[in-house]
This record gives sequence, C-alpha cells and structure tokens, in this order.
Amino acid sequence: MSDKGFAEKDEIFSKVLRAGRRTYFFDVRATKAGDYYLTITESKKFTHDDGSYHYKKHKIYLYKEDFNAFKDNLTEMIDFIIDEKGEEVISERHQKDFKKENFSQNGEDSNEEVTTEKFTDIDFDDI
Repeated sequence: MSDKGFAEKDEIFSKVLRAGRRTYFFDVRATKAGDYYLTITESKKFTHDDGSYHYKKHKIYLYKEDFNAFKDNLTEMIDFIIDEKGEEVISERHQKDFKKENFSQNGEDSNEEVTTEKFTDIDFDDI
C-alpha cells in the first residue's frame, strides 16, 4: 500500500540508480490490460535541523507509444550538453575552486541578481 491508501501495482522489472541525495527508480509495471509501461521516480532526501528527514518524490509515467520520441529527445539533450560542456562536472559542489559568476542566457556577463522561482511539489499519483 502506498502513503495514500492506494494499492501499488507490482513491479515486473526494476532498477535503482543512487546519485548522492537522489535515488532514481526505474520500474516496469503492467496496465489493467496486461501491457507494460515505465515509471521513473526521483526520490530526494531532505534533512531537518533536528536530524529527522523526509523524502520528496517525483514520478514520470512513460507509455510505449511515447518511448521512441522520449528516447530521441533524451538522447538529443544529452548529446547537446556533452557537446557544449563536455562530460566533466562543473559546479560549486564538485569543484572547491569554482567561482560563481552571473551570466545572462546568451553567455555574457550580467550584473543582474540571479533569482530562483519557488515551485510547488506535485504528486502525480493524485492525477
């Protein structure tokens, strides 16, 4: 049973990818008609000041009719990133001597303050 009282469908085939505070679950599940689809779940651990923690989960449902387009777009995006920035990770977290600079979207220096938008956590199991 899931947190919301709905029975989880049995996984036919599963793989787990642990990546720091994030864990990705790839699960093949069956539809009521007996066909297969894929769920990709990102689970991220958040620790509170008191040492307690909770997980936020985001889930994507991917059906067979979308596999080829999804795969093509994912491959194109990955290839673009590798071609533009290489495979080396560039971030404050991974490089101690990384200097944060503000750049506009066209790559030029920007003196504007960088802002981030707040997003609402959506549970797609409710849809």
